[in-house]
Amino acid sequence: MTSYIVIAIFALGIGLGWFFRKKDHARKKIDVAIAWAVYLLLFLLGISVGTNQEIISNFSRIGYKAFWLTLGAVLGSVLVAKVVYQVYFNSDKTEEQ
Repeated sequence: MTSYIVIAIFALGIGLGWFFRKKDHARKKIDVAIAWAVYLLLFLLGISVGTNQEIISNFSRIGYKAFWLTLGAVLGSVLVAKVVYQVYFNSDKTEEQ
């Protein structure tokens, strides 16, 4: 049942996004709201991790693995984003010139 709710909310968001696609003032406000929603989710995730006694007691052991995993994920994401940008978005500018 939960997956249907998630899919319905996602579909509703796509519909609203399509409706607001040409309204710049609304898109700017939506972008700000999305950023604050992400900040709130990260804050709540931090609270959840901080209250988990198992994570806190094993933090020294988990910490190094988490650091390397996070670093790899961030560097991999940046690399893939750069490749995707070069392939799909930057090629139009070079063809026009």
